[in-house]
Amino acid sequence: MQLLLLLFFINPYLIDSTQMKYTSGEKSGIMSNNLILHYLVREPKIKSSKNKAIVLLHGVGSNEQDLFNLADHLSADFFIVSARAPFSLGPERFAWYNVDFSTGKPVIDAEQELSRREAIIEFIAQIKQKYSLHEVYLGGYSQGAIMSYSIGLTHPKEVDGVIAFSGRVLEDIQSTVTRNDELHRLKVFVAHGVQDGTLPVHYARQAKAFLQNLGVPLTYYEYNMGHLINSESLKDLDAWLKIE
Repeated sequence: MQLLLLLFFINPYLIDSTQMKYTSGEKSGIMSNNLILHYLVREPKIKSSKNKAIVLLHGVGSNEQDLFNLADHLSADFFIVSARAPFSLGPERFAWYNVDFSTGKPVIDAEQELSRREAIIEFIAQIKQKYSLHEVYLGGYSQGAIMSYSIGLTHPKEVDGVIAFSGRVLEDIQSTVTRNDELHRLKVFVAHGVQDGTLPVHYARQAKAFLQNLGVPLTYYEYNMGHLINSESLKDLDAWLKIE
């Protein structure tokens, strides 16, 4: 089992580098300031009447720097906050919870997942207060997308929308969450690659059907890509954020 986990962990967040280039920009360093999670923040380049933020959660074996590299590709009137998971896998490598692929499908540590979910909810409350936020969109890649789904669906009052790159909705969430008025205001953006070999596209299609059954406002895209984020999906996300 350890070998299988290691093989998965050394394949962290992937970017389609043939279509994108990152620039360092002017961004803050690691912050903690008594907040529950370490994070990076880019403050809005364009001021608006409401303070809005995108909170990003990375995938297994990665860290807060990965998704923070997306900041220059996202709307300039948002705070971009990228959080570091608390479960250390090694130097600069973190996860939100342990996962076992030895059976051929992901089996999670449910207690860890619930604990991390509560930590992220507390972190959202802390940054809302710290930056006087009016709107928060919670999003992530792979395991970070899974956490975003779970929090948005179980605590829809805490966020205004969910962004899910290459993720899935956990079985426990699907079996416990039912239609309610709060979910009808939760906006969800889903992006998934049809060639995804880590979390195959059927997970995204299951999530689509589940969200539609709940009456959640959904924007759904599939792309000709693997388990990664490409420039096209970021452009679609940016357009969705402008509409929302």
